[in-house]
Amino acid sequence: MPSAAATGVTLTGALVRQGWSAEFFGETLVSTLIVVAVGVLIGLWAHSVVAQSSERARLIEELERTEAQLSEAHQRQGAADERERIARDIHDTLAQGFASIIVLAEAARAGLSDDPARSARQLRSIESTARENLAEARELVGSARQPGPGRAAAGTVAQTLRRTLDRFAEDTGLAVDADLADLECDQQTRIALLRCTQESLANVRKHARASTVGVVLVRRPYGVELEITDDGSGFVAGESTGFGLDGMRKRLAELGGRLTVTSSVGDGTRILATIPPASEVET
Repeated sequence: MPSAAATGVTLTGALVRQGWSAEFFGETLVSTLIVVAVGVLIGLWAHSVVAQSSERARLIEELERTEAQLSEAHQRQGAADERERIARDIHDTLAQGFASIIVLAEAARAGLSDDPARSARQLRSIESTARENLAEARELVGSARQPGPGRAAAGTVAQTLRRTLDRFAEDTGLAVDADLADLECDQQTRIALLRCTQESLANVRKHARASTVGVVLVRRPYGVELEITDDGSGFVAGESTGFGLDGMRKRLAELGGRLTVTSSVGDGTRILATIPPASEVET
């Protein structure tokens, strides 16, 4: 508060000039100087308090503005995450189901004259797949209204995977060698294992040109492990940019797990999904 200080200094000087020739320079002058000094200090302190209050108000306003921006960004991120989750679920369920229907329909049409019995089985598979897709669509609509993990078929994870593998073998005619341990696991782990299996089998159907598929489900000390291999044409794993593999990685990462893809051209493919126990994820 510079004006108060200047006033105090001026007043003090005047008093001192008077005091050199009068008794006023005695105790009265000393008392007056003390009062003036205290007044100056109080003025400076008041100025500091006002300045700090203004700075505090500015900081509070800035903090509130930052919190509002963070809240808005969080809402946008939540909406983006939800869109990604729905897109991943659609890819893993409806899109794969429609792809299977197309393949089965093409095969059934080609075999109508030569192998009508096989075409009839394929038509039944088309009907079953379409019904499953309808159920999945209804489930996705329900989960969009009330977000949460998707639904897996009833039974243990081994039974769920076995049904998927049996359908795949029936539809494609490929040999499937499965060793599935009868494991107990939570719903989210079951869904992740099922989606990884469905995506891997879809890739085998579309790209691998394989004759045999192997599936192993086992519990290790570090968690549940699902391995899917094929003897197909393979690919360069580092150059794969498909939505399916990326979706599997993200789905497993949400549970603290990881996806390892091993493949090279002409040597088949190995997909390894690992999910730690739920208690480890929570901690």
